[in-house]
Amino acid sequence: MTVRSDKARGNAGGNTRTGDAVVPDDSGVPTPDGDGAQDAAGADGGRPLGSRAPHFIRRSRPLHLSWQVAVFLVGLAVVVAGVIMLPLPGPGWVVIFLGMGVWATEFVWAQLALRWTRRKVAEAAQKAMDPRVRRRNITLTAIGLAVIAGIGAWYLWKYGLTMPWKIDRH
Repeated sequence: MTVRSDKARGNAGGNTRTGDAVVPDDSGVPTPDGDGAQDAAGADGGRPLGSRAPHFIRRSRPLHLSWQVAVFLVGLAVVVAGVIMLPLPGPGWVVIFLGMGVWATEFVWAQLALRWTRRKVAEAAQKAMDPRVRRRNITLTAIGLAVIAGIGAWYLWKYGLTMPWKIDRH
């Protein structure tokens, strides 16, 4: 095991008296830091997991618990706003992921969910750049547009510029 200071670790926790923390060595085995959160970087080499609360908040258990409740409630409000925006005009998914980002500042489960989401989005983007997938998507789009144009031409031929709700049904 190696010991690094809080400044070298990016303020992710540690010994409250000395500012040092035990971090994983080359064995890759995560060890708990001062507040019990796992301090292992994910497989993607991202930031260490755990609370990003300021050190003085993490030092006091009641204050840290209050902080976590506040972060959870703010994140919940943002996620609920995003869910409400899904059927309404607005960037629903963006707001939902913003709420997940708020939660990820404090909760390991949200950090892991965001890492998984980023990985899946990167895989989908890579797959979308595959020439075969692009050709298929362009072909399906062209067929869809041709079908819509055909239906539109048939409607104009049969009814002209009359709106559907003004067509006589007899």
